[in-house]
Amino acid sequence: MRIARLCCLLLLAGSSFAIQAKMVHRSVDWTLDGTRFHSVLVYDDASAAKRPGLVMVPNWYGLNDAALKKAEMIAGRDYVILLTDMYGASVRPQQGHADQAQAAIKPLYGNRALMRKRINEALTQLKAQAATAPIDKARLAAIGFCFGGTAVLDLARSGADIAAVVSFHGGLSTDDPALARHIKASVLAMNGADDKGTMPDADKFMDEMRGSPADWEFVVIGHAVHCFTEVDEHSPGCRYDARAAARSYRLMHDWLDHAFAGKP
Repeated sequence: MRIARLCCLLLLAGSSFAIQAKMVHRSVDWTLDGTRFHSVLVYDDASAAKRPGLVMVPNWYGLNDAALKKAEMIAGRDYVILLTDMYGASVRPQQGHADQAQAAIKPLYGNRALMRKRINEALTQLKAQAATAPIDKARLAAIGFCFGGTAVLDLARSGADIAAVVSFHGGLSTDDPALARHIKASVLAMNGADDKGTMPDADKFMDEMRGSPADWEFVVIGHAVHCFTEVDEHSPGCRYDARAAARSYRLMHDWLDHAFAGKP
């Protein structure tokens, strides 16, 4: 009887812990060049075990509920994610308002040095969170979607000392192909074969990577168009594709695992 009671108590304790464990959303704010940025640290607090830290840059709509949901899904119990504000806290394009998003990204595409400065500051802020969050500073990487893919590729081009960057349907162009010689990270870029916005730059991107010291891979996913991981996008040229999304996430996990292990 005592054993049965003890087992029940242990089960209740385990259930209580499971209820208490939750996906943490913690504000991370900083100021750069007079602009205040508001980002969110996302991780599962079910375990105190240190895990890789990822800078994640969402699509051109920036920080919103959809981006937070995606960050939670990717983080799981595997990563601590800094969902990164690239625009400044006062700039929040509304989902579905492409004109607002276009206006938000224009200053950064027009000044790639500024883009690189902001994404590098995000990496600095992620490292700083290791003091109070379960981040293994020896395993850092960056992932990005659409505009965010462009941003993390520029982080790699800046010579950031991280294990890997992964770009999902991101822009492939650069303002300076010579920057690729500074790349230290392993670079994985995944784009849809029918993405009319990014694929015209594919040959130039591969030439750029060939001239770099990077371990890199460029994956072209058949029949996919732009936005293939974005569940809210359903237009002909920017459309969610569950098959392509699942495949790209598997490739991401494999790429990151090998990069963190120091294996090609």
